[in-house]
Amino acid sequence: MQYSASIMTNPTLRSYTQHDSNQFIADAAKGTLPAVSFLKPGDDDGHPGYSTLAAFENFAARAIAAVQNNPKLWRNTAIFVTFDESGGYYDSGYIQPVSFFGDGSRVPMIVVSPYAKRGFVDHTYTDHVSILKFIEANWGLPPLTSYSEDNLPNPTPGVYVPQNRPAIGNLMTLFNFGSPDYGTLHLGIRPEATGSITPTLISRLP
Repeated sequence: MQYSASIMTNPTLRSYTQHDSNQFIADAAKGTLPAVSFLKPGDDDGHPGYSTLAAFENFAARAIAAVQNNPKLWRNTAIFVTFDESGGYYDSGYIQPVSFFGDGSRVPMIVVSPYAKRGFVDHTYTDHVSILKFIEANWGLPPLTSYSEDNLPNPTPGVYVPQNRPAIGNLMTLFNFGSPDYGTLHLGIRPEATGSITPTLISRLP
């Protein structure tokens, strides 16, 4: 939302849409989060030059723990953790020309949810628009416009180079909604992230 002039120049709209991570954690505890929330870190975004991946891990761990600490919320949540760019690291994977500019280098994405397939790596071609496609598929919503990239078809699941390209997955291939696991992970939240975090299982909800 921070790049939308119509929102950022309107104090009322801005107050409706822009809050800090502490507000997210408080709303998660109260169970008053909206259906969809986007969290964007500040200087703890893991960006080379001024941040570290440990700082980003800690940011993500706080948000995930806030959701998992509310059992009712956790049972109905999917969390997508990803990056907006590759940080300059080279990647030789196939890049699909989904638009005039095409996609950039591949970036990682992790799904945290009781419905996520455990120990599963999905090779279906996706990009950042896939998050929008997931929202549309989950709530039965139409594409934003008649020409936006969320109109692209879903590719064949598990095939990295789509045969029906251009095509972008809607991330539904990452989930098994018929066999949820409501266990939670302790992600080792630290006041100041100084190293890697190793998750350990601490509880399993009925």
